[in-house]
Amino acid sequence: MSSGKPARLIFIRHGQTDWNAEGRMQGQKDIPLNGTGRAQASRNGTALASFLASRGLEADGFAFVASPLGRTRETMELVRGAMGLDPSAYALDDRLKEITFGDWEGFTVEELALRDPDRVAARRADKWGFTPPGGESYAMLSTRIAGWLAGVEQPSVAVIHGGVIRVLRGLLEELDPAAIPRLDVPQDVVYVWEDGRLSLV
Repeated sequence: MSSGKPARLIFIRHGQTDWNAEGRMQGQKDIPLNGTGRAQASRNGTALASFLASRGLEADGFAFVASPLGRTRETMELVRGAMGLDPSAYALDDRLKEITFGDWEGFTVEELALRDPDRVAARRADKWGFTPPGGESYAMLSTRIAGWLAGVEQPSVAVIHGGVIRVLRGLLEELDPAAIPRLDVPQDVVYVWEDGRLSLV
């Protein structure tokens, strides 16, 4: 455990929802997976099982934890099922919830640009520091996730959200804050942090 970072951490974004497909700000609204998202989750479970087998690692050597939102729970259960594990045997942590966009949840950026053009322009200028009405900034989210990360004491598999993955990568890879909100976060890969490096499976 150098520099307070876990030696091995595996994380997976929840599968696609209809709001993801439509480009809607989802935040902490509880939107279920769609068919594509369920297939992505099962794919990620199969990929994770193959990765662990290739390294001679056992799943029972990992803690499994998810955000409590429905889409992350369903993803975790599909992942574990595809691995041949009890789908329900995992923990929840409220700190892993997605960034909340407050009053903006449910809207696309294009819709918001018509309703609230000044705030949308401010967000474009400083996506890291901008706080939507009633919501969180990425800087605030990063503080929340840093608190979770500091308590990760064993190899873990976390099923989380796009914004959470962005700030988690920022913390692990020590990225420039301005770049963090713009990171790509595909839903059909497994993120593996080990030996101080990130790879995708």
